Amino acid sequence: MAESELRIASIPEGIETLDDFVVRARTVGGSWQEVGTYAMKVDEVLNTKHNTRMVSVAKFEFEGEVEIEVTSAKEDIQSYCIRPASFGIKAQQTGRTLTFKLTSPHYLSVEINGKRFGNLHIFADKIMTKPKVRKRDLIYFGPGVHRLSGDTLAIPSGKTVFIDQGAVVIGGLSVYKSHDVAILGHGIISTYRRAGINVAYSQNVTIDGPLTTQIPVGGSEHVSISNAKAISYWGWGDGMNIFASSNVKYKNVFCRTSDDCSTIYCTRGIYHGSCRNICIDGAIYWADVAHPIMIGLHSQTPEDEIIENVTYRNIDILDQAEAQIDYQGCLGINNGDNILVRNLTFENIRIESLRRGMILNFRVCFNKKYCTAPGRGIEDVTVRNLSYTGKEPNLSIITGYNEERQIKNLTFENLNINGLRISDDMSSKPKWYKTSDMANFFVGEHVENITFK
Repeated sequence: MAESELRIASIPEGIETLDDFVVRARTVGGSWQEVGTYAMKVDEVLNTKHNTRMVSVAKFEFEGEVEIEVTSAKEDIQSYCIRPASFGIKAQQTGRTLTFKLTSPHYLSVEINGKRFGNLHIFADKIMTKPKVRKRDLIYFGPGVHRLSGDTLAIPSGKTVFIDQGAVVIGGLSVYKSHDVAILGHGIISTYRRAGINVAYSQNVTIDGPLTTQIPVGGSEHVSISNAKAISYWGWGDGMNIFASSNVKYKNVFCRTSDDCSTIYCTRGIYHGSCRNICIDGAIYWADVAHPIMIGLHSQTPEDEIIENVTYRNIDILDQAEAQIDYQGCLGINNGDNILVRNLTFENIRIESLRRGMILNFRVCFNKKYCTAPGRGIEDVTVRNLSYTGKEPNLSIITGYNEERQIKNLTFENLNINGLRISDDMSSKPKWYKTSDMANFFVGEHVENITFK
């Protein structure tokens, strides 16, 4: 077994911290080292009003095996959970202290006494070293605070940006009409109500590791985003949007956002075109407002655009808290503006208990707030191995628009809601029930060929 290694960077002077938790880490048999906790803002909506809340963020890099100690500094621990639950991480509790081990990188939420705000996020990443590229092609941000002149740094073609652990960049990074760009490292890109990293009209872009606010991708192709984290708190603070782009891949990302975590849209604003070949493989989504996943809606009549060949795989959804029924749905396909959505796969989706929301909302609709026409249809969608665990969610919705704008060929395989497996041949379903009734799904008109296997 390879020797374990742990790298912890100090929080730069002048960056806000929190003292709700004391976090320490060590390698097997090593000495305990303190891990500072950044103060970060998230959003809680109460009575339709946005309220800023603070959460703690601890982050470090490691290889091998590491032991983590989390002490609640301000209250006794009556109960705790470490999420996502699918990781199966159990801690040993001694008074106000929890101790547990990690053997691989994980992004975690440690919550005591049922609190989803004031919690501790832990971002434990694999060690990343400065890339070996020519000095003239490297933009390096070392430990400390870096304030960008003009608030935004444009990244030219062929450049590699490395944001070292312990670095905090105040401002945004813009990849605009560039190609062959890499943005790497586990540092922080901190902005105020704007995209932390914006990719527009670019090709062959790689982003790996940073913690920021938003990472929108528009009018681009061949973009790869992995191990990136997005946390936002303001109204319409989407996490990782895609606009009119193709061949975009995500791997092991995290979003806790004040609007949709992940979106796929066509024409909107300065971006024009369809979306094709999108793959998200490994993600943790926490929507304090709106959808964890949202597809469709925005385009521009009469473009007749297409969203096709999309896969969401290995997704943990930790929450949805949305009061507006139109914008509920952990899996949302709200299709308008003459878009055709087809060939979608949702696979290995784990949804934990929601504060306010529904499992899915699949509609061909005419949302006049954002659209000028209904969508053309939703076709060939497979939802495989979706599980929900928690309190009863709101009624899910599946409905087409008219005979020409339908939902066709929707297949559920191994749908499990609080331990109940939903299928057309399930023994507990009365003959006069629709299978969808057993799942608390409303299936409306203009839905053709829906099956539960």
